Amino acid sequence: MASVTQQQIQKFHEDGFLVLEQFFSAEECDSMREQIQRIVAEMEVPPHCRITFSTRQEEQLQQQGSSDYFVTSGDKIRFFFEKGVMDEKGNFLIPKEKSISKIGHALHAYDPVFKQITHSPKVQELGRKLGLERPVVVQSMYIFKQPGIGGEVTPHQDASFLHTEPLGRILGFWIALEDATQENGCLWFIPGSHTNGISRRMVRAASGASTCVEFVGSEPAYDDKQFIPLPINKGGLILIHGEVVHKSELNSSESSRHAFTFHVMEAKGTTWSKENWLQPTPELPFPSLYT
Repeated sequence: MASVTQQQIQKFHEDGFLVLEQFFSAEECDSMREQIQRIVAEMEVPPHCRITFSTRQEEQLQQQGSSDYFVTSGDKIRFFFEKGVMDEKGNFLIPKEKSISKIGHALHAYDPVFKQITHSPKVQELGRKLGLERPVVVQSMYIFKQPGIGGEVTPHQDASFLHTEPLGRILGFWIALEDATQENGCLWFIPGSHTNGISRRMVRAASGASTCVEFVGSEPAYDDKQFIPLPINKGGLILIHGEVVHKSELNSSESSRHAFTFHVMEAKGTTWSKENWLQPTPELPFPSLYT
């Protein structure tokens, strides 16, 4: 991997994202894919599995919100499925390895392969080049984007879900474990959209509410023409500013689009919102990126 230049870092600050092709080797990508196959093979299907993962707001509230399973997944390795892959009893209608949408949110802490990738020397070096002084890892996810059913992810800002004071302290690392193309659901971004703050937040609901989380504010209607696609090859890394607007389309192709992603917070001078769905726990305080 070539070293990141100051020019590229400047571009990141202008656009709110940066594509770094060939950041990870094919071997590193394959080791993550093989490890996730093992994890899925051993997976116990969660008992509440009438929950499906959705980014549409009402469904999100109803399904995820009423589910403790999601809100308490910050320090665990848990499984989230695409819509329509199970009957009401939680039996799979298609093979489980083709049904799963994501696995989150603590692979970086509890799985040796993902831990090694998250804290790899090149990631730490990139953090230092970006000027991160006390970066901590707040969450990680393996995203499958299954062929034919990998759902769209509507336009959003990561800081809506991972809120800090001040803003601008959240950074996403998105690693393509397979080629991501326009056909199989690559990411799309609005360049420069990270400079206007955030328009909505997902917060923990008051105790006793029917859902665990609720939304405050609303996502504006974005102009489709402002989005640009970022296809990227296997092993490529996309750096994502916490406030940049991005989305991905439905995967209607016959190939999956696996990715491993994790979020880092600059902890120096930063307050993590007590209202975020994700909270550090005594079992898992946010680990330092630098080891």
